[in-house]
Amino acid sequence: MNIKGLLFALLGFAMFSVHDVVVKYLGGTYSPVQIIFFAGLFSFPLLTFVLMSDPTRDNLRPVHPWWVLLRVLTSLGAGLMAFYAFSVLPLAQTYTLLFVAPLLITVLAIPVLGERVGLHRWAAVIVGLAGVIVVLRPGAQDLTLGHAAGLGSAACNALASIVVRKIGQDERPVVLMLYPLAGNFLLMGSALPFVYVAMPVVDLGALGVIAVLGFAASMCVIAAYRFGEAAIVAPMQYSQILWASVFGFLLFGESLDRPTFYGAGLIILSGLYIVYRESRGGKSSTTPVLRNRSRGYSPGSIRTSTFLRRWKTD
Repeated sequence: MNIKGLLFALLGFAMFSVHDVVVKYLGGTYSPVQIIFFAGLFSFPLLTFVLMSDPTRDNLRPVHPWWVLLRVLTSLGAGLMAFYAFSVLPLAQTYTLLFVAPLLITVLAIPVLGERVGLHRWAAVIVGLAGVIVVLRPGAQDLTLGHAAGLGSAACNALASIVVRKIGQDERPVVLMLYPLAGNFLLMGSALPFVYVAMPVVDLGALGVIAVLGFAASMCVIAAYRFGEAAIVAPMQYSQILWASVFGFLLFGESLDRPTFYGAGLIILSGLYIVYRESRGGKSSTTPVLRNRSRGYSPGSIRTSTFLRRWKTD
């Protein structure tokens, strides 16, 4: 069963990588606000079928409105900053910064979820943050808004994931998905007139590709977690760095420099070690990283953990 889950995970994260290539292509011409707004708009028909499958008869009022609002704002922030980072930084470097999210989830789980983090996981967090310094090389290169956006997206994604872990047992999946979509229409839509650039049919089609890939990749990741253990499936997200290196070289003339390579290695190893420690059980009661099963910055992605939980109770 783990082999099946592994293959679904690799396929899903490969699709997400192609998704990000299209984002980078469009980011050379259009604002992230415009890309996210239309990607979310084109994703809505696909997500509607998922929302309609919720058998619960109830209203759409959130049980925890302020936590849901925080989830909406952090999800939109994660997407906005990630899309900007993809547009101005090399693909591999952007992924490396986004991979900081599991480290931040580990830290945020302490005050929000009451998680106890032992010496081993703290050491992994420190090693991962050292990897960030290696990648950024303060003093040796100019730090840009793109670097800040990559780290900001990781922070927003981590906080959004922690919020879902805190309220996910109480809130319906439809609420956790519908409100970020509504927030996208309201907030990004209100900013759209200030950044809008007319789009030819080809680029509108590319936005549709983003929506389809985000949805299809999410379904693959959901299938991966249904058929495989989380400790096996979760590390497969790091396969995106390989795709980024290939696509970056072939399509954008990018190369993976040594500091990014070494820093990515430290960040990935620290993330893998955190997953290993959580999978062993021990003092970890909430396993916040293993339960972070969604890609928070893609408008068409599906909140994986909530649907897995619902299927287990069917």
